[in-house]
Amino acid sequence: MIDLYTWLTPNGRKVSLMLEEAGLPYRVVPINIGQGEQFGPAFSDLCPNQKIPAIVDHNGPGGAPLSLFESAAILQYLAEKSGQLLPTQPAARWRTLQWLHFQAASLGPMLGQAQHFVHYADVKTPYAIDRYVREARRLYSVLDGVLARSPYLAGDDYSIADVATWPWIRAWKIQGVELASFPHVAQWLALIEGRPAVLRERAVLAEFRREPAVTLDASAREILFGTTADRPARLGKAGG
Repeated sequence: MIDLYTWLTPNGRKVSLMLEEAGLPYRVVPINIGQGEQFGPAFSDLCPNQKIPAIVDHNGPGGAPLSLFESAAILQYLAEKSGQLLPTQPAARWRTLQWLHFQAASLGPMLGQAQHFVHYADVKTPYAIDRYVREARRLYSVLDGVLARSPYLAGDDYSIADVATWPWIRAWKIQGVELASFPHVAQWLALIEGRPAVLRERAVLAEFRREPAVTLDASAREILFGTTADRPARLGKAGG
């Protein structure tokens, strides 16, 4: 059994989608980041960076428990554990991993900044909005170019690169991006949205979803974007 510590964010959703795709048994442990649960000592022991998602695989390598944080590392681990969505042929494997790292290093951070300054920030800063929206559109152009040549990011087959990218692209409406400007990305998104695992993933933490899903109350905004978010990590025994 795998325990998934997560919340309704793109990085959280990529792991629940991967677990659904792989058919691995898992239990969801909600970490309500709007209430600051990520700063609690138990989760800090599990994830010193105090960010979701994290997992504990109670049947890890050699049958021993294994805990992991960082969503890209989790996706690669789950792909290798299940033998799914990561090719074993070296060239195809590296093509997949390069797009996984592209998502983790470039796409996620930049789209996250675009979402923040376009949608969440109390004070609208034209320079920041322009900076990150332009970069978001550039990254969408990168995706559109590769998806013009193949149905999925790493080639003909769906992979963890697509799983990692899907939840960020589905949030295009709050990134200052017009999806219609990127037809190949739109086609790819529709293709993934129809997968049975995506439909099952929508049930994960469904009881916590809001309408609209991107609304935050004042307390949550302070925890996520105010002084609370700058607090030093409170590490327990596992953190040293």
